[in-house]
Order: sequence, then structure tokens, then C-alpha cells
Amino acid sequence: MDLPQPTFYVFKCEQASPPGMPKPSCVNENTRDLFNHTTQSLMKKGVMGPVQVVRTSCLGRCQFGPVMLVEPGHFMYCQLSKEKIDKIVDEHILGGKPVEEYLMPKQYWGEPVNLIN
Repeated sequence: MDLPQPTFYVFKCEQASPPGMPKPSCVNENTRDLFNHTTQSLMKKGVMGPVQVVRTSCLGRCQFGPVMLVEPGHFMYCQLSKEKIDKIVDEHILGGKPVEEYLMPKQYWGEPVNLIN
């Protein structure tokens, strides 16, 4: 029997700027537990295997942090909170419907660059 691929990958930005840096950061004293909250939420729902949560460094949208990218589909969620993550897990991961109101505004998250000529 083949080992199945994960259904979703969730890339959670864990970049933290040093104190005093003017650039916003996805991880600070108020948001440092969002990665653990995401994994615990998925464990409670029993989907931690088919959904792989990955800590990443900067995803390039610091002004909208904290952010996470859900694949497949290039869904970039922004300004995350525990409540928003819970809704994303329930509606997008388990329900198959992206949570539009939490997605990155389209003018900041356009179509991917085509690398094939």
C-alpha cells in the first residue's frame, strides 16, 4: 500500500524581527503561540497527518502579519488570530471553502509569476 500525500500544507510564517526594528513581524509577544494553536487545532480534529503544518521564515508580506500560506491553491491568509485560524481549519481545511474575508487582498497577492517561456 502506498503512503498517501498530505491533502494540505500550511506554511506558517515564524519570522520574528529583533526588538526595535521598524519592520513588522509575524511573531511577537502577542502572536508567538499561533503555530502551536494551529497544530493543536488540527490534532483535536484528527487531521494532523493529512494536513502538514510547516514553520517558515519570512513569506514576504510582513505588513499583513501574522500570515500563513495554505497549499494547494496559493491561499495566503493574513492578520491571523486564534479565532481566525479556527475558522480557517473548519471552513477551508475541513470544509473545502476558503475563508475569503481573511485572505490577502488581491492587489498584494496577485497571480504567480510564470517561469515557463
